[in-house]
Amino acid sequence: MPRVVGVTETGSRQLVVGSVRRWLHVLREDLCTLRVEPLPPSVWLRWLPHGVLCMVAFGVTVGAVAQLSDNGGVGLTLAFAIGLAQGAAVVFALWRPVPAWWLSTVAMVVGAIEVRRQLLAGGAHDFTWPWSSAGLIGHMAVLLLLALRVPMRVAVEALAVTLLLTYLIEGVLGAADFQPTGVLAVILFTVVVVLGTALRGRREASKALVEQTTLTAEERARRTLLEERSRIARELHDVVAHHMSVISIQAQVAPHLVENPSVELRENLDGIRQNALEALTELRRVLGVLRAEHPETPERPADPATGTAPHAPQPTLDRLDALVENTRAAGTAVEVDVRGARRPLPPGVDLSAYRIVQEALSNVLRHAPGATASVALVHYVHGVDVRIVNSRPTRSVPSSPGAGHGLLGMRERAAMLGGTLRAGPRPDGGYEVAAYLPTAPPGAPDQLTDPKDDTA
Repeated sequence: MPRVVGVTETGSRQLVVGSVRRWLHVLREDLCTLRVEPLPPSVWLRWLPHGVLCMVAFGVTVGAVAQLSDNGGVGLTLAFAIGLAQGAAVVFALWRPVPAWWLSTVAMVVGAIEVRRQLLAGGAHDFTWPWSSAGLIGHMAVLLLLALRVPMRVAVEALAVTLLLTYLIEGVLGAADFQPTGVLAVILFTVVVVLGTALRGRREASKALVEQTTLTAEERARRTLLEERSRIARELHDVVAHHMSVISIQAQVAPHLVENPSVELRENLDGIRQNALEALTELRRVLGVLRAEHPETPERPADPATGTAPHAPQPTLDRLDALVENTRAAGTAVEVDVRGARRPLPPGVDLSAYRIVQEALSNVLRHAPGATASVALVHYVHGVDVRIVNSRPTRSVPSSPGAGHGLLGMRERAAMLGGTLRAGPRPDGGYEVAAYLPTAPPGAPDQLTDPKDDTA
């Protein structure tokens, strides 16, 4: 039994020694450093904190020299060195708070020991001890700057060392015939450390909030872009599915239009029809996923606002007049100017041109109340030019948190077709949206032709 007790005591002693060593290692890493910790910059008051602290440092130096030499009995040379060190620590704390705290602590301890010698010798009657008034102010400034820039753990460690030194000098070492400042120093040092830590925590929380707000805005923009691309993909898939259906029907009917078709022709047409049907099946599967946010949920019924079903044919420029009439019915005057010979447009171009006009007129209704609008379409041999212009709004514009999402969709449509789009305010206070959509695929040779030179 005694052997077991001895082993237990040895293990407990080793555990305590290990904990003390770890604590001393952390303390050395935190407080024995020369790293730079500058004050955070301020836009309007960039140099004000530096100027105020320089004035505090000057006051601490002058006050410490006067107190130590006149009332503390300290020699003028030593008093000047101690006061200069305490004042320099305040300025030094602007860039290196931990070394500045060490400098201020050493200066205060040296001053307290010298004043204690004078108190015991009767040369410093009723002097404030262990810390002078100037020393208290200087060390408070250093602790405040320290707590503003370093982690809370480091600030608490510095405060603990300061309070421990206060207790050892006043409570253990002691002196005679003095006014004690230990309790006041404990209260003031604790208050400034708590204040500095709270201000640092608030600054870090504000910075984290700004970063989170920025990330949220970027994520919202990215999600809007993906949603717009998904909507464009759904529309274009409808167009592609229509063409695949036509190919399948034509391949099925073609053998009946030829008298005595050859076996090779029938096999080729059957292969074309079979491939078209397989592609159409795959397109329908993809459309089923794109049409619903969750593929396992049933499709929505017809839109009550527009009366269009999810599988309704996609609109084209043939429905431009109906779109303009609806906008006029909403209270906005719209003029339409169509130039050039209307040729059949590729389905993607036709749909995108209609959607750009639709979105631009919707923006006029939302963001330019009382304004008039004009829609100009110019058909070229190799493309179509779309331009929507509105005048200055006559009434105040209501706030709209979703502003910019429509323009994002327009740019996606134009970029997808190899076209261009520009949008921005006009000098007269209005707004303009202009897009050019080529009819040939991007990179085709006829894209080299200037669209302004081939007006039909």
